Amino acid sequence: MSMIYKVSYVVQGGEYPGGIKNQEEKPEVGTLVQIGLMMFEVMEVHDMMPPRDDFQFLHATVKPASHRKN
Repeated sequence: MSMIYKVSYVVQGGEYPGGIKNQEEKPEVGTLVQIGLMMFEVMEVHDMMPPRDDFQFLHATVKPASHRKN
């Protein structure tokens, strides 16, 4: 069984709303993530609590990427 990550994304500067996503891959610093129609670069990732079975809560800080996804 694969790990499920519930990730709280917060956008630096507060100009854009963040979001909460369930995903199968842990976000890594430098990767891109789509929130709504915008693409964001992951700046930081922190565990919110230790993993339990196949589930983990994470917090990620992101900034707008240099381009939009069409």
